[in-house]
Amino acid sequence: MNEPLDRFAGPAREALPRLTPDERAVVHRELRELENGDHGGGTLLDGLRKLAAQVPERLYTDSADVLLRMHEIAGSGNHQSNLSSLPLVRACFALGLVEDDGRGRPAELVVGRGHIAPAFYAEHYVRGTLPFTPLTTLHQGGLTGVVHRDLGFRNTMRYSLGVGVAQAVSLAWELTRRGEDRKVVCLAGDGELHEGVAFEALRFAHDMGLTNLVLVVDANAKGIEPLPKPVNTGYLAAYLGRLVEVDGRDEWAVEAALGALLAMPGPAVLVCRTRKGDHSFKPAGTPAATPARVSFASTAGRMLAAHRERTGRDMTVFTADMAARFGLRGHVPYTNTGLAETLTVGMTLSLPEDTLKVVATDAMYYMDSLSMLTEATTGVRNLLVLAGRSWGAWGGAHNATNLLGLLLHTRVYEPVTEAEFAACLDRLSRHPATTHVVSMVDAKFDPPAADCSADLDGGVWLTPPAGDAPDAAVVTFGYASVLVAEANRELGVPHLHCAALAPELDPAVLDVLSRCRRVLSVEYNGARGGFGERLRSEYLLPVEVHGVRRDIANLVHPRQLPLHGMSTAMLRERLSGLLESREAGRAPAHA
Repeated sequence: MNEPLDRFAGPAREALPRLTPDERAVVHRELRELENGDHGGGTLLDGLRKLAAQVPERLYTDSADVLLRMHEIAGSGNHQSNLSSLPLVRACFALGLVEDDGRGRPAELVVGRGHIAPAFYAEHYVRGTLPFTPLTTLHQGGLTGVVHRDLGFRNTMRYSLGVGVAQAVSLAWELTRRGEDRKVVCLAGDGELHEGVAFEALRFAHDMGLTNLVLVVDANAKGIEPLPKPVNTGYLAAYLGRLVEVDGRDEWAVEAALGALLAMPGPAVLVCRTRKGDHSFKPAGTPAATPARVSFASTAGRMLAAHRERTGRDMTVFTADMAARFGLRGHVPYTNTGLAETLTVGMTLSLPEDTLKVVATDAMYYMDSLSMLTEATTGVRNLLVLAGRSWGAWGGAHNATNLLGLLLHTRVYEPVTEAEFAACLDRLSRHPATTHVVSMVDAKFDPPAADCSADLDGGVWLTPPAGDAPDAAVVTFGYASVLVAEANRELGVPHLHCAALAPELDPAVLDVLSRCRRVLSVEYNGARGGFGERLRSEYLLPVEVHGVRRDIANLVHPRQLPLHGMSTAMLRERLSGLLESREAGRAPAHA
């Protein structure tokens, strides 16, 4: 098995048109080495190191330049976050915290600021321990944008901000329990220190008397958006004792300060004052999005404002650093809790019953606040949860809208038109004891020709059945309706669109579906007990489920679709199979 070839060759070849001539030449050389040599047998990183030694030419000698090229080639990512932490990353390399030189690392390194993995890749490259080919595959099916053990990190991160601090405290506690005199360095950001788990972990480290934890904070005063206040150094010093502040843009100052703290006994905090630009990478020359093609999630602020103007309702909006994601600025007043999503939900618990309470959160964030969400869904009236769905890096069947639908007193919807969104708010006003979870798709698409606003809990035929008893039909939930409608444009398979995760279908619709020999359900985040299987169990329909069965990968949206069988061509093929089975069913039997 040649794991580097299997993992990186395909995405690298797709990236070739976006490379400079010199970059293409090096990638071609490296791919030839991968194809003709043996790079398996060890870890993935071992194989990449071997390839880097075989093609030692370095196109760039400054890791900042490498970072920029990685993001230019990918067209997405967190370039400024990586750039903000790059001096810290360089200091970790210089102190031997990343690469073992044979004498052993001076301390264990846990990267809590998980999305700065590309900064490590870039520094590995200029130091000659990574080839160029993997760098062309960031977010495209090769290199993951978050830290992972397969790529040389001590720890792995998947969903939660702040979990790196807990991982570091766990390791520090275990080393102490075993009597090992070894320190743990945790790279964190000031935004993730707002997380409840980070507070709890640092409190635990203090109460357990851990003396081997060194917390390094990239204090750039921004999470996704500007933080309400700068990092609280008093709080950090109270838990970890010695606190040192340096200019985090000066890698030599960071290296000297961190080296000194590692040499001293006891726990410590190194606060590195840095700067950060835009959270998400914007390629140079990107044209401004037209109003018709902005992300649907970013229209939430405008739609909330329209609802407030139409109804005159008192409204409070809380969000954990995601005002831009939902387009709140300039449309509705909101309170930014600064990446503290558990508190974001908790802030709704004692507000007046008649107030519309909006929590604007994200697919990765509500995993951290499920306990508080359960508290809120059982005791809060007029609660609207805007559950953002991003396909870039986070998500998956087990933390999708399906999970929120299992909470007490909830109804989950995924509107794909403004009328459906408004209908969700109107339904909440009629059923204030039920928390309405509204999945907001962070993708650009044109709305379908028809919507479910007149019957939000039912369904609408986007492609009506031609006869009384069609042989086959497709039923879709939310955003999948947009994808299927495109694939079905020339096929004409009867297509029922639902905005509700658990639709309540009327007798006429059920009569049509029950007489079909085959019913295909399509949902982007499929799961056991999700949309399609609910249709099967609730209505005893002959439903075949087409959904995402495994974890959403760390990929940009255009690559997610074919990976999970949701591209237009793949859906068209699946729908064509329904038509072919119909024709086969009509053919005369042969002896």
